[in-house]
Amino acid sequence: MIFISQSGLTDNTRAADWDRWYVEHLRIMAGVPGISSAQRFKTATPGFPPSLAMYSFASADIFKDPYYLSIRGMGEWQALVDRQYYKRNLFEGLDHAPLVADDARLLIADRERAGGAIAGVQFVWLKCAGIDYSTPYRGIAVIAAARLPALDTTLAVYRPVSPRMTPAAR
Repeated sequence: MIFISQSGLTDNTRAADWDRWYVEHLRIMAGVPGISSAQRFKTATPGFPPSLAMYSFASADIFKDPYYLSIRGMGEWQALVDRQYYKRNLFEGLDHAPLVADDARLLIADRERAGGAIAGVQFVWLKCAGIDYSTPYRGIAVIAAARLPALDTTLAVYRPVSPRMTPAAR
């Protein structure tokens, strides 16, 4: 399963501090039993949440894990999270989040139905299975940044801003 948390800040003067906090948060999250990867991304695509964190979850039972419950959330940043962008969804369709290298981009498409290729890019379609249900289906694709095609305005392009954290990389 893939857990995706999207957000943004109401005070961007604190963005550098938040970025530093987020790297440590991902490292801690990767230590939760059943979470096998955690990585953060940013976008400048208008209308999309500026920040996206993607985690590989073994199952929805992680949300009940005592350690997870003790470290989850935005902590001190909760008051600065822009509610228009705050979305958390659990998706079925992949066992593990894809690796997105520094020279690649994560494309995101939210749709009412799973839909195959968009703009010549083949997407993997994930079905929403929990939390906010902000989209019935999310298409994800990883593409080399140098090969990014012209995209329509319903797609977001996210660049990695953290390494992919894994339990072994903590």
